[in-house]
Amino acid sequence: MANLIRSAVLTKFLDVAQTLNLNPQEVLRQAGLTRALIEDPEQRIPSRAAVALLEAAAQASQCPTFGLRMAQARQLSDFGVVSLLISHQASLRDALATLLQYRHLLNESLAMQIENVGKMVIVREEVVVGLLSPQATELAIGVLFRMCAAFLGGCWHPHSVNFTHAAPADLSVHRKVFDCRIEFGSEFNGFVFSSADLDAPNPSADPVMASYAQRFLESLPRNSHHNTTEAVRQAIYLMLPMGRANSECVAQGLGLSVRTMQRQLDEDQASFTDLLNEVRRELVQRYLANAQYNMTRIADLLGYSTPSAFTRWFATHFGQSPSAWRRTQTDQILPAAPGRSAAPKT
Repeated sequence: MANLIRSAVLTKFLDVAQTLNLNPQEVLRQAGLTRALIEDPEQRIPSRAAVALLEAAAQASQCPTFGLRMAQARQLSDFGVVSLLISHQASLRDALATLLQYRHLLNESLAMQIENVGKMVIVREEVVVGLLSPQATELAIGVLFRMCAAFLGGCWHPHSVNFTHAAPADLSVHRKVFDCRIEFGSEFNGFVFSSADLDAPNPSADPVMASYAQRFLESLPRNSHHNTTEAVRQAIYLMLPMGRANSECVAQGLGLSVRTMQRQLDEDQASFTDLLNEVRRELVQRYLANAQYNMTRIADLLGYSTPSAFTRWFATHFGQSPSAWRRTQTDQILPAAPGRSAAPKT
C-alpha cells in the first residue's frame, strides 16, 4: 500500500497552474489524478502521484518554482483541523512538536526532525517517496517555513534555508518566500534558525481551543499503515547524511530499544540493513544528479568512510561505477539493479 496524503497538500495547485497559463487536465491525467480529487481537501491520494503531478506541472509550464509558488500562496488554515491546534500552541517549540506528532494526518511521506545545535536549531524535512522531486521538497519546506513566519510574525529571523538540489537559474521567487540566506547543494533539506525563537511566546495561544482541537484529533481513526517500517525508513532518510543512520541511533530517535525495533521490523518482514540500502539507492541518485557533489562528498553523505567503499557498493547494486552513471543519466531515476525493484517497500 502506498503512503497517502490529504489532497489539501495540493491546495493552490489549480491557482498556480492558471497563473502560469497551464491547462491542468493533461498533467493530472499523467499523474493518475482528477480535478475532483484535488479539489476535495479531505481526499487521500498516493504521495507518489502528488509528487509526479508537481514535477509534470513544472516541466509542462517550464516553471522550476512551481512547488514553491504553491507554498507562497498557502495559509496555515490549509492544514485543516491540525492548524487550529498549531495556532493555539504556547510557543513555536510546541507548534513544531504538534506538527511532528500529527504530520501523518497531512502527509504520510513527510519526515521531520528538529535538532538543537548550540544556539541554533536545524529543522530537517524530507519527502520520502523514492523519487527525486525538487518541487515536492520546495513545497514542503516553503509551507513549514511560512508557518513559522506566521507564528512568530516580525520576530522570525531565520539563519538559512537549505536544499540538497542545485539552484535554478532564477532565484527571484525563492527570495520572496525566504527572507534569509538560501543554500543549494546543501547536505540536508530544511532550515536553520536561532534556538531562542523556539520559546518565543505566542500571544494568540488559547489553551481551551488547543485542548478542544487535540481531543478532536485524537478521536480520528489511526492509519494502521503508518508502521514501524515506514518510521524507520523516514528516520534513515534524515540521519544518513548526519552519519547517524545505525540501528542504535534510529531506534533511539523513535523512542524504541534496538530489540523492540527489530522485533517490529521482523513482524513487517523487513530488516534494518535492507531499509538502509533502499534509502541509499534512493538518495544516491539525488546526489549524483547534482554536479556540485563530488564522489568524496557523496560517499560521506551515504555513510561510507572512503569513496572506494561507496564505489564498490554502487557497482554491486547497479553494475557500473557512479562516475559512469553520472555521465549517462542526469536527472533520471536510478534503474533497478538486477533482481531488485526500484520502487520503495511499503
